[in-house]
Amino acid sequence: MTQDINAAPGRGAGDSVEPGIWRFAVAERASVVIDAADYFAHMQQAMLAARRRIFLIGWDFDPRIHLTRGRRWFQKGLRRTYPSRLGSFFVWLVRKSRTLEIRILKWNVSGLFLAAKPQLWPDLLRWWPHRRIDFKFDSAHPLGCSHHQKIVVLDDRLAACGGIDMTVKRWDDREHRTRSARRRLPGGKPYGPWHDITMMLEGEVAQTLAHLGHTRWERAAGSRLPRIEPREDSLWPEDLPVHFRNVEVGISRTQACFRDWPQVSEIETLFKAHIARARRFIYAESQYFASRAVAEAIIARLQQPEAPEIVIVHPPHADGWLEQQAMDHARAELVRLIEAADHAGRFSLWMPFTDDTAIYVHAKLMIVDDEVIRIGSANMNNRSLGLDSECDLSIDCARPANRGCGEMIGAIRRSLLAEHCDVPESEVAAQLEKAGSMRAFIEDAARREGARRTLRRYVPPELNAVQAKLAESAVLDPERPELMFEPYAQGGLFRTGSRLDRLRKRLRRKAA
Repeated sequence: MTQDINAAPGRGAGDSVEPGIWRFAVAERASVVIDAADYFAHMQQAMLAARRRIFLIGWDFDPRIHLTRGRRWFQKGLRRTYPSRLGSFFVWLVRKSRTLEIRILKWNVSGLFLAAKPQLWPDLLRWWPHRRIDFKFDSAHPLGCSHHQKIVVLDDRLAACGGIDMTVKRWDDREHRTRSARRRLPGGKPYGPWHDITMMLEGEVAQTLAHLGHTRWERAAGSRLPRIEPREDSLWPEDLPVHFRNVEVGISRTQACFRDWPQVSEIETLFKAHIARARRFIYAESQYFASRAVAEAIIARLQQPEAPEIVIVHPPHADGWLEQQAMDHARAELVRLIEAADHAGRFSLWMPFTDDTAIYVHAKLMIVDDEVIRIGSANMNNRSLGLDSECDLSIDCARPANRGCGEMIGAIRRSLLAEHCDVPESEVAAQLEKAGSMRAFIEDAARREGARRTLRRYVPPELNAVQAKLAESAVLDPERPELMFEPYAQGGLFRTGSRLDRLRKRLRRKAA
């Protein structure tokens, strides 16, 4: 199914083509890119071929990062060097191509930190004379919400969408070493291992994502972005293997109610549908696990006959003190309730480590029965399902064009397990079959002699009264804008009469 993307942008959930999906669009080629070292290299290669427009939409953006180092570009027999530093690279691009424009849309709150980061000013000042570099801040959302999508579109032909922003602290390769010379902030300070995922796509789907970006631009900037004719030739990076060909990609959104734009909760709908659909297993990665809706859907599925195995990989703690108060305490309460309902022991959360150093998980991924793969910007928290602007992509084998994709989806899942468990990728399938479950495979891999990367089981800590109250209120992770300053308006995390509320009361009666 293909929609007319040149029609006027829809105003809300009513323009979805089916529950949980805003649009389906064809990708002639699509690939999952794991970790930012590969993503930055492939994206730089594609940007070198762009001629009309580079369109970046992100939660954050930092021109000081380096994409690749020591690369050369050969054109018409001449060897030309180009900068690896992103801000300088953009200036070089517009100087070399008189038809190229670069449009950047960044969340406005992160923009407020520019005043505290004078080291960014030289890049912005260098861009100022170049009218074809346009940098704008997105404030078209309710107070307390964020613009969280991470999308890049080149010449309306090639696109990327996932969890990776072009900013600091994102670069890492799949080895996730304890220390890496490349893993440094612009000032030289090192940061820890970082795991992330995005998807790169070519074809009609790039036009559809550009259309979504045009809507955001118009709302944020108050002006229309001129349309361009999509490139007919390919911008696909020559070093990027193709995982999927000629597939239908579902695009799903979260958008908070604001001005005359109604609430859009397609991602929440899709989470619930995928969890209910699972028959054998769910493998997921998420920066946070704090969503009431997701937890209730998991409990409902675990209490049914023949519950699927559910394995979720996430970081030991959220990144930053405030995020920890918002997400870590809610996670502990939710996991405790899920495990109480999980009579067959089918649910488990895992944290990745390199030796004793935690790997921060920023990826947002879900694989269901090796029949659905979903990658985007939305986490398993309340904000991502009802507050912040998000965009997820999914490839579902149930779509006629996607029959036969299951083998590659399974290969991607096994590749991620190999990365996290330090097992050769070629051995994962046999070891999974021998172990009988992902949980047993993970536990066996952790006992292997010499394993550097391992997954450790998350055990919910006991919370004190203040922490428990903070988790219950969901004050820092509300489901809707109107609950931002009234966390108990609908009962908080354990709203009265909800599945979580009933389960918690039952457990308290047993403990009494």
